[in-house]
Amino acid sequence: MRFEVNKALVPMKAHYFLFNAGTGPIVPYLSVYARQLGFSSVIVGLIYTILPVFGMIAKPTFGAIADRFHCQKKIFLIAQLVTAAAFLSIFHSPKVPQDVLVNLSCDNNTTTIQNVAGINIDSTLVAKISDKNVLATCELNCPLTSTDRATVCKDWNLSEYCSSWDQRSFLISVPMSKILLFTTGNDQTSLETVQFLTSKVIVDDRAVIPVCSTTRVDSVCSLKCNENDINVLLSGNEIKDSDVYGMYQFWVFLILMIICWLGQAVTVSIGDAICFELLGDKPNRYGYQRMYGALGWGILSSIAGIIVDIMSKDKAETDYTVCFYMAAGFLVLDFFTSMFLKYQQTKMSTSILKDVGKLLVDVRIVVFLLWCICVGMCTGLMWNFLLWLVEDQANALGIGNVKTIQGVIMGVQCLGGELPFFFLSGKILKKIGHINAMSVVLVALGIRFILYSVIENPWYFIPVEFSNGITFGLFYACMASYASIVAPPGTEATMQGMVGAVFEGVGVSLGSFLAGQSLARISGQLTFRYFGIGTLAVCVIHLIAQRLILQTKDTTLPIVARKDSFQKIRLEDHQKLTSVEDALIKKWAHTILI
Repeated sequence: MRFEVNKALVPMKAHYFLFNAGTGPIVPYLSVYARQLGFSSVIVGLIYTILPVFGMIAKPTFGAIADRFHCQKKIFLIAQLVTAAAFLSIFHSPKVPQDVLVNLSCDNNTTTIQNVAGINIDSTLVAKISDKNVLATCELNCPLTSTDRATVCKDWNLSEYCSSWDQRSFLISVPMSKILLFTTGNDQTSLETVQFLTSKVIVDDRAVIPVCSTTRVDSVCSLKCNENDINVLLSGNEIKDSDVYGMYQFWVFLILMIICWLGQAVTVSIGDAICFELLGDKPNRYGYQRMYGALGWGILSSIAGIIVDIMSKDKAETDYTVCFYMAAGFLVLDFFTSMFLKYQQTKMSTSILKDVGKLLVDVRIVVFLLWCICVGMCTGLMWNFLLWLVEDQANALGIGNVKTIQGVIMGVQCLGGELPFFFLSGKILKKIGHINAMSVVLVALGIRFILYSVIENPWYFIPVEFSNGITFGLFYACMASYASIVAPPGTEATMQGMVGAVFEGVGVSLGSFLAGQSLARISGQLTFRYFGIGTLAVCVIHLIAQRLILQTKDTTLPIVARKDSFQKIRLEDHQKLTSVEDALIKKWAHTILI
């Protein structure tokens, strides 16, 4: 049997690989990167509520423009460059200011850091930090007197710095479970001073034991820890969410995220429309193209996680530099590769809004769109807060190399889950039908979220990530192919944009908002548990709705099938199909509806 490569689809496969290789190293980490910039879960949830709304507007708008003016490829290419530029700009987004001053004390062979006088200590936050059995890393910048320098140089064995240590930055290790509290009188809730014991000091990559046996060192230093709870505690006040909205740092980050989201949204929706156009009468082969995207995302997100851990070793903050530059590089390469797409838009609709509007009165399409919203809500939680949960669980158990865990999770999701299911999606959809596939996706999501809620060690999340093949791979192939099949001729980009807008603009947006609010009030585990239970309940409702639709036997609804000419047929026309070709179309239509 001779194997032939469809050369027209090679640039399309390359686009899916390169675009996802460009977004994979940074998109999964954007929510935790925002956390590092100083934004709370409520703020991050709000941001990810706003972003899909802009995507909801942009996808059908640019899709309609592309269909109307036959400029799909031009918009497609421009959107890729916009995404690359936005990534680099986000990397330089300013942090929320949070200056923390502490007293560094070294006396009687014990080195500690404690809050400066006048700082209000939150006893609840002290208890929360004490429960974390982890070793935090903090960067201190300390001006030392001549006496202090002499003591440090002698006792810390750093004689080479004696003459140059006017003000120097160094790292200290802080066991968060070892906190000393000082109270006034018998009122144990009135904390005046909180003190952290330090176990190790790192100066220019050199580790020393921080002892002071000769004289006492006492200096006021600026501090920045990789555990934000320590920063908040020692600063005496946490910036209120309501105050963040008035800071320019929030608006800069939000605007850049919106631009980034718009670029990705338009690239994805129009790229899928171009792909289905190139596939012609074989929309079931979409998964064969899209699986290259899973390959790119899986490989690069895993590599990025490992590199970030290596680059961040002994640093107070996670270093995401490599992620942003990798992302921009692959997206620029995607731009040049996509220029080789030999594609010309041939079909045209005389009334795009009218043709698409007819579908919105079809009860089957309405149920389909509601399904997209429900899955989108779950996806919003997973996209934006799964790695957040991983960080919290890892910190609670004292597990290191968090970015490696997150990278492996992303890799397994794509390579072990999405990749095989995108490859098999055409056969699966033909075998069980789109409607049954929708139910399978909901069941898998519910079980997946409940598992997240009961598993303590994030390393054990990895086997669960194989389910991403169903919850995203099968879901996305089902959603995109269904939208392509029902789209009237000449409205393909508009239809893909509309479905994508409903999925992200309504579903992901609402899910992100609810998840952000939930994480601020209850734990991440409980948030995933409640979402999981709710998804299983929605699955039951979906099954009942589909059963009722089948029982109505409404023969006026348009059938979702197409010939080579992409013309639609109606249910009552089934009885008139006699040719072998039409019989095959009938079988394909029946597969989708059942």
